Amino acid sequence: MRVLIIGCGYVGLPLGAALVRQGHEVFGVRRSAEGEAELKAVGIQPLVADITKPEELAKVPSPFDWVVNTVSSTQGGVEEYRQVYLQGTRNLIKWLATMPPKKFVYTSSTSVYGQTDGSPVKESSLTEPASETSKVLIETEKVLLEAAQQQKLPAVILRVAGIYGPERGHLFQQYLKNEAKIAGKGERIINMVHRDDLVNIIIAALKNGRAGEIYNAVDDEPVTQIHFFQWLSEALGKWMPPFATEEENAARKRGLTNKKVQNRRLKMELGYQFQYPTFRQGYTAEILSLERAGRLNIEPEPR
Repeated sequence: MRVLIIGCGYVGLPLGAALVRQGHEVFGVRRSAEGEAELKAVGIQPLVADITKPEELAKVPSPFDWVVNTVSSTQGGVEEYRQVYLQGTRNLIKWLATMPPKKFVYTSSTSVYGQTDGSPVKESSLTEPASETSKVLIETEKVLLEAAQQQKLPAVILRVAGIYGPERGHLFQQYLKNEAKIAGKGERIINMVHRDDLVNIIIAALKNGRAGEIYNAVDDEPVTQIHFFQWLSEALGKWMPPFATEEENAARKRGLTNKKVQNRRLKMELGYQFQYPTFRQGYTAEILSLERAGRLNIEPEPR
């Protein structure tokens, strides 16, 4: 297959490398020429284009059999979300209209589920987030689903949980630096997926995902923050982090969700089997990797 990956970064780069190994011809789009060497090193043909600018998209050498949109916003503000996700997706739909691919996969986010009561959520659950950025993601999904119905764009949406893996995992990184704090009583639920699993989930969606469908890309075990830190504490022989103060909790609480995201559809419809079914296997692999590289620095905390 001739494959285009838009936003060829933390997820897109290993995705492209995996597809190259499977024998596909892969092109990777970034907004600048920076990092072209790392794309070429794994067999990806680098392209420079900004999807918020239709004139730049027009220069990309189409057609493609598979298109994957894994762009991310750098600043994370609402206006940038509108430009990168919503307008960027509209531009892509228009650009692909004359030569549609056989499959289009878009990585959305589980942040579209606004539930705060710890309830289980599946793809058909209510999506009414309080966060303005998450509302933009919902709008983007609607645009894609309309294109799937009206323009027959074979779009598949993956709602991706918190990604962790090499150099990534916010709470883990904070914990290693002695900067982590337990919010509230630690009861908030975290939903995660390892980057390597996400790469393989995207490939499964390209091969077997149904057009116009949504799949939650999340592992088998949502975990409360306190249980996550308890496991890390035991695995690393390190103190538990302190609890946040009332002021810190009040500052963090706005826009936070609390839910258990379910992945049954992903496993049943796509037949996906996880390499790292829970954070335990995934973080064990990351810890061992850091240890082998001599980069696991456990800083003693003052007590």
